[in-house]
Amino acid sequence: MATVLALLLAAAFVVALVLLLRQRSGRRQRALAQVLDAADALEERLRTARAEIEAVAGNDDNPVRDALQEMLRQRLWLQQHGHDASLEQLASVRDSIDAGRRRIDQQLLQIERARAPVVH
Repeated sequence: MATVLALLLAAAFVVALVLLLRQRSGRRQRALAQVLDAADALEERLRTARAEIEAVAGNDDNPVRDALQEMLRQRLWLQQHGHDASLEQLASVRDSIDAGRRRIDQQLLQIERARAPVVH
């Protein structure tokens, strides 16, 4: 009877361990997917911003170029380290990407305001 109980406990432990590993893997996959989705959204926003800024200021003074280069560096880091990165690292990268998108949105808002006709 003790052997059967020990086997049942061992089997329950193995099942619990497998379920825990699956849950952690699922969270990592969701975190990585969220980072990649945020990166895609930022990249699209940067392309829009670049077109807007070039239309207003030309190609010489374009702050979007640096942002696009940073986006490429983050994508390279994700490609090389994303699968081994901790959830905290992935969250940090996503926060950085979201902050970049907010900065670009602010620049686009400034451009939109500058283009708006002055009302007297």
